[in-house]
Amino acid sequence: MVKKRKSLITIAIILVIGLFLYSSIKGSYNGMVTKSEAVDTQWANVENVFQRRADLIPNLVNTVKGYADFEKETLTQVIEARSKATGININADNMTPEALSQFQNAQGQLGSALSKLMVVVERYPELKANQNFMDLQAQLEGSENRIATERRRFNELAKEYNTFIRLFPKNIWANIFGFDKKPYFEAQEGADQAPKVEF
Repeated sequence: MVKKRKSLITIAIILVIGLFLYSSIKGSYNGMVTKSEAVDTQWANVENVFQRRADLIPNLVNTVKGYADFEKETLTQVIEARSKATGININADNMTPEALSQFQNAQGQLGSALSKLMVVVERYPELKANQNFMDLQAQLEGSENRIATERRRFNELAKEYNTFIRLFPKNIWANIFGFDKKPYFEAQEGADQAPKVEF
């Protein structure tokens, strides 16, 4: 009788421990998946606003090209920077700090080329008065604001996810199931000075 009782207690303890482990693993895993998906979705939003900016550039270049004496070198720099920026694609599943840095550098070069274009435009008052150009300028400015907002949201969600997978005991399950830390957008050199997109 005592032996049977000890066996039942042992089985009950094993069941409680098993249930606790199952509950912990299930809750942690599902939480990691949910937070990882939120980061991936936000990454798609970031790519979307960068693509929106890239899509405006051909129209901007065509509008500016209409002014015969406009500096061709500046337009070429913008076109090349756009080509580089749109040529770098990062998959949210295997995002690394190096890949994000490369993406960010290409986007930074495009932003720099656009800034140079806007400075050159200052010399062409008739271009600045062109309604199509003014509309593109407003859309470009809106895109820059959206980019800043979506990058900030991405960093917030990445921070939430990274914190979640590093807390004990979730860090154990994250290592077992292969949930890796997500990189952040970082400020680039000179980022403390906002790019001017004024005409």
